[in-house]
Amino acid sequence: MQIIRDIATLHRAVTALKQGRKSVALVPTMGALHAGHLSLVRMARRVADHVVVSIFVNPTQFGPNEDYAAYPRDEARDAALLVEEGVGLLWAPDVGTMYPAGHSTHIEVAELGADYCGAARPGHFDGVATVVAKLFNQVRPDVAIFGEKDWQQLAIIRRMARDLDFALDILGAPIARDPDGLALSSRNAYLSKEQRAAATVFPDALKAAAKAIAGGADVAASLAAAETAIVAGGFDSVDYVALADAASLERLTTFREPARLLAAARIGKTRLIDNYPVGG
Repeated sequence: MQIIRDIATLHRAVTALKQGRKSVALVPTMGALHAGHLSLVRMARRVADHVVVSIFVNPTQFGPNEDYAAYPRDEARDAALLVEEGVGLLWAPDVGTMYPAGHSTHIEVAELGADYCGAARPGHFDGVATVVAKLFNQVRPDVAIFGEKDWQQLAIIRRMARDLDFALDILGAPIARDPDGLALSSRNAYLSKEQRAAATVFPDALKAAAKAIAGGADVAASLAAAETAIVAGGFDSVDYVALADAASLERLTTFREPARLLAAARIGKTRLIDNYPVGG
């Protein structure tokens, strides 16, 4: 596997991969790879001839009181996992390469980024949209794979790619979960043993609310019941539990398809997100 850190070398390597009309899939990550990331890699291998994985802990999507410095980093471990998955190229730029001196441009997907995690983390999705746009220009993939766990992020990236005329397909990969239902996340490593045991109430409550709403239950009551169950189960607070249009992310007070139940909650110092489809 090639590990590349400068853009000129990356462009030459991708050009070589595309010879003979071969296709390239990009899997953007921030490292700390787990089984969820590897499921994206496997999906990429199914839909393209070559897979490029990027690892870059993006400072512009972290707020001033968030965990950028503490975010787990272990490139050697991550690279070994990618070799096992047959990845041919790892794009691993540093901050100076991604944001050279004088960098002053950012992308804002205004409406989709204003609510939910965007409201709780001001500027977060501007950082995401900007770095993903740069990755698309750097790697020039035919397809990019993102996990459905961050449904708002996926919707924003799809809108950004459409609005800016990026010529690639964006695919969402199903959420990877532990056997007890908790969505896989690099931030799960921050949980104590007791917090990890309690965290299963989060997906359980969302799954129950999604089933209730699809079955005709009152939306507001179902959302309130989910929030009560999450806090009663050991979480310190709930940022939001919302029923949203799956594409526009508009908050829904009555159920219509396609819809998604979106949520974020805090346990100790860790903020977890999750979502479930409703109906269909």
